[in-house]
Amino acid sequence: MAASATSPFTLAVSAEMVFLDLPFVERVRRIHALGFQVEIWDWTRHDIDALEALRSEGVVYSSMTGYVRGRLSDAEGADELLATAAESVPVAQRLGIPRLNLHGTGLDDRGLPVRPEPVTTGPMWLTAQRTLGRIAGLGEREEVMFVLENLNTAVDHPGVPFATAADCLALVEAVDSPHLKLMLDLYHAQIGEGNLIELCRRALPHIGEIQVADVPGRREPGTGEIAYPAIARALAGMGYVGPVGLEGFASDDDELALERFRDAFTA
Repeated sequence: MAASATSPFTLAVSAEMVFLDLPFVERVRRIHALGFQVEIWDWTRHDIDALEALRSEGVVYSSMTGYVRGRLSDAEGADELLATAAESVPVAQRLGIPRLNLHGTGLDDRGLPVRPEPVTTGPMWLTAQRTLGRIAGLGEREEVMFVLENLNTAVDHPGVPFATAADCLALVEAVDSPHLKLMLDLYHAQIGEGNLIELCRRALPHIGEIQVADVPGRREPGTGEIAYPAIARALAGMGYVGPVGLEGFASDDDELALERFRDAFTA
């Protein structure tokens, strides 16, 4: 299946969530063959040599997790976040990845915070802003972009601080650097905030990437309540032409799920 020539967006798919019956390298190949860029999560769990070799086959990687451990809210966690972000940058450069994803705190294998922080205090906000300023400085030195992703605390990630899109946007705006942008995940935002088109409009100058999945179920567009074709039209009308990544599971057939994703974001 060739990529649509009429989509105004660059479409990517998370290899962590589709074609789960295949070895990881073959998932990447399959996503690429279907005309999409590829997103990965924790690089320490993958064979980076094998993923790098796939670039010779034309594979393009869109984003990856940009840290291994750490958190935004205290000095010790900030130092660990900076250190593991610095370790992640050379991997991103090997794979040609322009966006490195961050969260408010480190997550375990189930997506739960390693250290839950359900209440964020004023000092935590100030530390988070300073930490992200340091991250932006690393991004400037290494010529990469870090993106701060919003999450939901009601279903998938209870106890994560700075979780909402409003929180993440406030921090990104406070740092005000081209090397720190918002990874606006509309699945998480629908659960936590809603009003998605206006959220996109408000965040537009600060968006580094948009991620999508439907609600409920975290599956491809068209399986739930989010009107993704309407959101796509609105984004195009706003002038957004950046990446849109599917970070959701397939409801049934993986190729059909990717086709539905493409259709939702194609004029």
